[in-house]
Amino acid sequence: MKRRQFKAYLLLALTAVFAISCTDLEIEETDSAFTNLTGEFEGVGDVPLALDNVFNGVNRLGDQANYYALQEVASDEQLVPTRGTDWGDNGIWRTLHNHTWDPAHAFVLNVWNNWNQTIFQTTEIIDARSNPSIEQEAQARFIRAYATWIILDNFGQVPFRTPDEGPEINPTVLTSTEALAAIIADLDVAIAGLPTIAGGDGDNLNRGTKASARFLKAKVLLNAQVYNGTGSDDSSDMAEVISLVDAIAADGFALQAGYFDIFEQSSDSETIWWVPTGVGNRIWNGMHYNINSPDNGGGGWNGFTTLAEFYDLFEGDANSNALAGGQEERRGWVPDAATADATNLGIGYGFLVGQQYDEDGSKLLTRPGQDLIFTRELPGLVGNGEATGIRIIKYHPAGDGGSFRNHEIIFRYADAHLMKAEAMMRSGGDATAMVNELRVLRGATPLGSVGEAEMLAERGRELYVEAVRRNDLVRFGQFTKDWQFKDPAAVGDANRNLYPIPSNAILSNPNLVQNPGY
Repeated sequence: MKRRQFKAYLLLALTAVFAISCTDLEIEETDSAFTNLTGEFEGVGDVPLALDNVFNGVNRLGDQANYYALQEVASDEQLVPTRGTDWGDNGIWRTLHNHTWDPAHAFVLNVWNNWNQTIFQTTEIIDARSNPSIEQEAQARFIRAYATWIILDNFGQVPFRTPDEGPEINPTVLTSTEALAAIIADLDVAIAGLPTIAGGDGDNLNRGTKASARFLKAKVLLNAQVYNGTGSDDSSDMAEVISLVDAIAADGFALQAGYFDIFEQSSDSETIWWVPTGVGNRIWNGMHYNINSPDNGGGGWNGFTTLAEFYDLFEGDANSNALAGGQEERRGWVPDAATADATNLGIGYGFLVGQQYDEDGSKLLTRPGQDLIFTRELPGLVGNGEATGIRIIKYHPAGDGGSFRNHEIIFRYADAHLMKAEAMMRSGGDATAMVNELRVLRGATPLGSVGEAEMLAERGRELYVEAVRRNDLVRFGQFTKDWQFKDPAAVGDANRNLYPIPSNAILSNPNLVQNPGY
């Protein structure tokens, strides 16, 4: 097999062609993304099919485990308490929320393997011997940048191999600063080659566009001080974040009123990038077994919940989320006997707390026959009953397309809006007006001023359970803060800002170095 020797920065600067792969990846010779694995790489034979395979792989974002769990269950937004024997799963969920994971955690391994595989597949498409069109290469570079960002953001280092390097070659490892440069290089090429799709053109926003590539670049630059280790924001990076968001807005993307309407299948001005993966995980993983589920015969799965301390970030009565109870729109509302009907299936929106009802207005009961009352508090990560904990639902089963519609939002304009506001704040400007523009639209009281604490809280209120919380907490230096049920030994442990490199990857590639603390 032909082998290449190169310097990482030379390759990035001159050709931006690099490859990243997990070290224990099993490559199937029948996979259309791979050709002639026993000799010199000759290019991908069917680039459109290979791109389809890559985007089909991106649909794994709809999973409730793996990447989603590492971003949400490991944060203050979500937890999966054990209820009797349900959701025990040998502690795999509990260790995320209390920050006691280790290099053998299955979700850590799956994220490492899956997204490194995506990087390698896109690298083969990008290779000149595959002869991709300008747009095909741009699509591959967009997804490669996204996958590389996931590995960088979660693990702090990125292994890579070229298409010509076989499994006998130990992949070189990009440092965090090298990976950051590689992502930016890919996104610059992607932005140049991807199509401009206007905001609201929902049918054409499930692949890369100039707006989605600009969004990802803004996200990466906003976090650059984490990745390059400086701990301080670069003014030019913040200025570019602002320019990138302005360019997204110029393509017709904008804030939209009607918060829960955004998460339906129909087009809206907020959605920048969506993937055709089922949203059932986002609906049923927290719903009780007996809750109304006309297109999900098995009922809810009664797992995921949130902490009262996160719920209390929102305006409204701490003990009730009834309709017109003074809460802001984003906190949602829970139907009662008078407001439960066929249009809402008896199921609330946002945060579900208190008595739950069927669509005919009758009280729902637990399996033992008690009133189904979701409680604010939980006794712990274990020892829970069926009704403990506030539940969250953003994609509603009564929405356009039902509960298993294949339409999950990955990038949204409200996030971009808040990124611009944060970049202004980090540049010494005043972000209050921008944040209040969003708050007024969502029926929340305007803030008198916005600093880091208010910005982080606002991002939580707007973007909850959209798989951005861990990234936000790390950037604001709050991922190691104390929250309910976190292991006291993990509080303040900065090593937990990164996940460990999986044990088998360390054993198979001596170029990898385990992250500190593991």
